[in-house]
Formats: sequence, C-alpha cells, structure tokens
Amino acid sequence: MPNDSQNSTKTPEQWLEHVASQEKTRGLLKVFLGYAPGVGKTFSMLSEGIRRLARGEDVVIGVVETHGRRCTAELVDNLPAIERRHLEYKGTVFEEMDLDGILARRPEVVLVDELAHTNIEGSRHAKRYEDVMELLEAKIDVLVTINIQHIESLTPQVQSLTGITVRESVPDWVLDRADEIVLADVTPEALETRMKRGDIYPAERIERALSNFFRRGNLIALREMALKQVTRAVDRNLDAYVTRKRLGGEWCVREKVAVCISASPHARQLIARGARLAEGLRAEFFVVHVNRGEKTSENRVRSLETNIRFAENVGAQVVQLHSTSVARATAEFVSQQRVTQVIFGRSAVTGLKKYLFYLAIQRFMTGAPHADLHIVTQEQA
Repeated sequence: MPNDSQNSTKTPEQWLEHVASQEKTRGLLKVFLGYAPGVGKTFSMLSEGIRRLARGEDVVIGVVETHGRRCTAELVDNLPAIERRHLEYKGTVFEEMDLDGILARRPEVVLVDELAHTNIEGSRHAKRYEDVMELLEAKIDVLVTINIQHIESLTPQVQSLTGITVRESVPDWVLDRADEIVLADVTPEALETRMKRGDIYPAERIERALSNFFRRGNLIALREMALKQVTRAVDRNLDAYVTRKRLGGEWCVREKVAVCISASPHARQLIARGARLAEGLRAEFFVVHVNRGEKTSENRVRSLETNIRFAENVGAQVVQLHSTSVARATAEFVSQQRVTQVIFGRSAVTGLKKYLFYLAIQRFMTGAPHADLHIVTQEQA
C-alpha cells in the first residue's frame, strides 16, 4: 500500500495528470453582466473565448448576436461556431441555438449570448437559460451574457425606473448558480459617447434611445443595481471561503448592521436607529433577540412580538437565538455573519445592574472585536 511519503514524491506533471483524472461532476457557469446594451458584455465574453482557444481549450460559439456591431463581428470570426437550427413558426423561419448539435460536439467551453432569450415554439426548452442548464449537466463550461434588467426580482424596479416593459427574464437562482460573475462596466458618460458614435444602435435609433432608456439618470441607477448584484455575488463567495477556511469576522465586503433587542417597548427606538444607519450605509440589516429560556409575562411576550413586527416592517432580518448568555450568543452571530455595526441599548441603571451590563459588553467585545459597537442610553423599562 502506498504511503504519504510515496505520494509526496510525485512530479508536477504527475500531479497535473492526477488532478485531470478526477471526475468532473458539472460544467462551470461564468456570467458577463451588464447594466445596458453596449457596455461590452458580448465583447468581453468573446475575448475570453479567444484567449481560452489560444491556450488549447476546445471552445465554440453556441449563439452570439452581433446586432451589426463591427467590433463584435470581427471577434466572432476568430472562433468556431455550431450552426444554428432553423425553426418555422407561423410562416416565418427563425434561427435558434442548436442544443443537440453542441451536445453531440461536446466542446470544453461554449459561448451563449443573451441568456434571457425565449426560444421559438418547437424548441426542447422554452428558455435559453434552460438550454444552458442542460449543457452544464453535460459537464460543459458555459460563458453567458445578461443585462441587469433581465434578472427576475429586479424587473419590476427597472420597469418602474425606466418606463420600459421588460418582456424576458431569468430567475434569480440561475445567477446564484453561477461560479463567477464578471461586470462589463463603463461609465454612463462613456456609454452615451458610444451611442452617439453609432457603436450601439443604427443612426435612426440613436436620438430616441438617448431620450428614453439611455437617459443619464436611468443609466446611473441601472449601473448601481448591477454593482450591487456583483457585490452580493462576491459576498456569497467570501462567505463560502470564510466558512471553509474558518476565518474571522473581520473578513467582510460590505457593511452589515445588527440591533440587539429585548421585550422592552423602548427597543423600537433602537430598531428605528438601526434602520436609519443601515439605510445610510446601504447595509444588510439584522435585528437579534436572544431567548434565555426564562419565564416571562404575557405583556412582555406581546411587547416582543410588537417589536419583531416593527423590525420586519422596516426591512430587518429578524434572528432569534437561544442561549443563557446574551453576550456570547450575540458575539457568535456577529462573527459568523461578519456584522460590522452593532447597536445595544442601555437602561439608565446604577449599582449591580450597571456593573453586570458593562461586564456583558466587555464579554461581547472580546468575542467580536472586529465590530463597531454603538451603545444607546434608554429609559429604564
């Protein structure tokens, strides 16, 4: 039987061969996300495909729409493509991505443009993202493009903002499934310049686009939405990394605010303050209650329920913990969630209760040293 010392004598080439021999369970999904047409999603995807092809990977185009853009068309010519299927629908012939052709060809990497596209009736799947899921199940890596307005949960907000009806969308879980999300980003000013040069739409569509979807305010807001989407993806990846490596609470990407409450009616003041702080920081917002297993009166039970409803109404994620130590349980939660701002209330007490309060605060700070602590004086409940 080989031992560890024998394994450690492998050459680099042998280690690479060993890694390559491991069974691949699924393909990898890489998303190129943009906030508007013309920001460079498809260009970036094609550029990566060309680089991978040059490195020796088997790369093909499943479907790419050039929209008459010369620079995009020039990149398409540098990659092999699977011929599209022709489907007739109501007397008109349409071209669709040939899913079966790609599966038969079995490339290592396939490029798929416009993820939110709805397939013509008669296709195996109703939506293009469903085609992509099948390719991933076949252990093929997929590079895709999508604009922020086509993410299902954001569609109503985009329609309200721009006044433009968004007819196609992709469920949020598809983006959550992505192994990597890349933001194709240019400033709104640069995008307007591209539009005026005719790099995005034909000349007859430019003025109408600039006065509607491509208004400066729309572009700024859409760009912010795209940046937030990428930030959430980065934070999810960091969560997984921190958990895997057992790293500390100081590893954070964005602000998170937590308010620690009791059954006191004055807790609503703390919640309101936390909500304002979270809004100002554009932070994730938690309201935390620790149940110590003590018997309590009906009045305090009702008061706690009222506090929790108020927290939910102002957009907080309510967290119920169970522990005999408020300080320890809260510190563990704050460290695990990498919360950056914590708010505690302090009753105007003296003597032993005051001493016990500060002792609990000291224990919390020892358990969660990375968090900024806010102590708000309240009237005694």
